[in-house]
Amino acid sequence: MPVTGPAGVMALVLAETTAGGAVFLFLTPLWGEVRRGFFTLTGSILFVLALATAGSAAAARTGVSSASAHTAVVLSLSVAALTLVWIVLLHTGPRLAARVVGIATVPVCAVMLYAFARTADESTTLAFFQLLAGALFVGAVLDGLLLGHWYLTERKLPRRPILRMTYLLGAAVVLEAIAVGFGFGAANASEAPSSLSPILTLSGVSSWIAIGMVALTGLIAVFIRLTLRGDRPAAVQSATGFFYLAVITAFTAELAAKVHFFP
Repeated sequence: MPVTGPAGVMALVLAETTAGGAVFLFLTPLWGEVRRGFFTLTGSILFVLALATAGSAAAARTGVSSASAHTAVVLSLSVAALTLVWIVLLHTGPRLAARVVGIATVPVCAVMLYAFARTADESTTLAFFQLLAGALFVGAVLDGLLLGHWYLTERKLPRRPILRMTYLLGAAVVLEAIAVGFGFGAANASEAPSSLSPILTLSGVSSWIAIGMVALTGLIAVFIRLTLRGDRPAAVQSATGFFYLAVITAFTAELAAKVHFFP
């Protein structure tokens, strides 16, 4: 296998988070709704995540040469470079140029996920689908959390952006549940790296943990929507608190769902 162990699992989750964050940042109407600072904040976090992805993937590579693993590292660094470019353009050049480069990071992220899928110890098609679903899942959580905090800075921002992110999170939960279902039972004692968690080495436990955490995230999405009903000024702050819980459940779900990717 070209990559293996906890570092490989972490690289997958970091890659998903980077890709999902970019998707919701540039493929939703946020560009015309929030100020430039939100893109700077989110972009800076995505830049760090992309670098961390490359570092984890490089650390996870085995001694056996692998074109897919090398490509995944290079593409992770490419996403980081493109992210840095659009952040700089956002402050020094035409905003349209920054947006074009930002949108261009999305297909690069998709290719990065495909490169990671080729390193998995299962069907590339299935692995790619699971990575795409995971990217939308954790990406919605990350961008929703950052957006909730942004309301403290841009107090006149309407509820529409965070409501939309809540609905997108709900849709991502459904897609992630399907993806986890396809991988159900794939994690067993021989596949889960024991250095990641002694619990996840038990046959089938990782799949059940993933399903449970996805379900909890879905329940949290419902609570967020209920919290945002009405015009209470503190509603967005309460919703942001639920997004914090969603970060815990979503990332736990992804770690548990991805342990079977590598032996």
